[in-house]
Amino acid sequence: MTTNRQIIFKSRPEGWVTPDTFGAREVPLPGLGERDVLVRAIYMSLDPYMRGRMDAAKSYAAGFQLGEPLQARVIGAVAASRNSDYAEGALVFGTLDWADYTLVPGGKGLRAIDPAAAGVPLTWHLGALGMPGMTAWVGLGFAEPTHGDTLFVSAASGAVGQIVGQIGRLRGCRVVGSAGTDAKVDFLKNDLGFDAAFNYRTAGPDILSALQAAAPGGLDIYFDNVGGAVLEAALDAANRFARFVECGMISQYNLTRDETPGIRNMTHVVRKAIRMQGFIVSDHADRRADFEAEMIPWLKAGKVKYRVDVAEGLENAPTAFIAMLKGGNFGKQVVRIGREP
Repeated sequence: MTTNRQIIFKSRPEGWVTPDTFGAREVPLPGLGERDVLVRAIYMSLDPYMRGRMDAAKSYAAGFQLGEPLQARVIGAVAASRNSDYAEGALVFGTLDWADYTLVPGGKGLRAIDPAAAGVPLTWHLGALGMPGMTAWVGLGFAEPTHGDTLFVSAASGAVGQIVGQIGRLRGCRVVGSAGTDAKVDFLKNDLGFDAAFNYRTAGPDILSALQAAAPGGLDIYFDNVGGAVLEAALDAANRFARFVECGMISQYNLTRDETPGIRNMTHVVRKAIRMQGFIVSDHADRRADFEAEMIPWLKAGKVKYRVDVAEGLENAPTAFIAMLKGGNFGKQVVRIGREP
C-alpha cells in the first residue's frame, strides 16, 4: 500500500457536530527516519471529550488543528520500524491519527500491549483497560465508596459508566444507573447486575421521581457523566455528606454558552455538606500500574464485563462520532479500521 487515508478536521462546529465538520483525503505513505515507527490502525476509540477539542477555546486537551487529521486513542500493529523498541508486527497503543497509518517520530508516546492482559479482547484496551476504565477506577476512588453506600451512575451503559457501576458493586455498594433506552436499562440490570436502573428519556421531565423510586434511601455517591437535569435531580436526591464525582457533562457539550441551562439547586452543596470532585484522568497517569493490577484480574475472572459498540471502516468514523454524541451507541464506541493479526 502506497497511500494513506485520513479523516481531517475540516471546520469548527457551532453547536452539534455535523458531517461538514469532517473531510477525507489520501496522502502518500511517509518515509521513516531514525527511530521512527509506522503504525497500522486496527481499532480506534471515539470519546465524548473529543467534542471539546473541536472548539477554539483552550481546554485540558490540545485542540484539533483545522486541515489536519483528528487524533484518537488507537490500537495498532507496527507496519514498519527503525526503532529497536518496536518490532514489526508488534501490537501497540497510542494517540494516533484518524487514518489507516500514522508515522510516530521516534516512537514517542507508543506503548506495547501488556502481556499480562493476553486473552483480553483488543477492543477492551480502548475501554475497560484503556482511558474509560481508568477514568472509572480513578474517579470512583475519590468518592471512597464503602459497603452499603448507594451509588448512582448516569450514562451508566456507556464507556465509563458500565465500569463505574461494576466497581461499585465489587466495593459493596447498592448501584443505580440511568440510560437512554429500555434496552440499555435491561443491560444494566440483567447483564451488569445493577440493583436498579431507569430510562431518563421516558422519565423526563420528572427525572427526580424516577431516581427516587430507584434509590428510595437517597444517594451517597453520584458519578456524573451527564450534568444538566440529571445532576439537578441527583442534588435533590442526595443524602447529607454525599460525594459527587464530576467526570463529564455530555448533555452540554453541543450547546453554546447561552443555550446551557443553569443548575437551580446548588444550595444543596452547602445544606447537605456535599463534596464535589472534578478530575481529569490524565493527571493520574502514574497510577496506571495499580489500575491494571486490579482491573486485569477482574476482567479475566469475569467479575467485570464490558460491552463494545464497533463501527466498521475508517470512512464511517464521522457518522459513528456524531451518533455517539447523541447517545446512539450501546457501550464503548470504537471503529474497526484494519484487520487483527
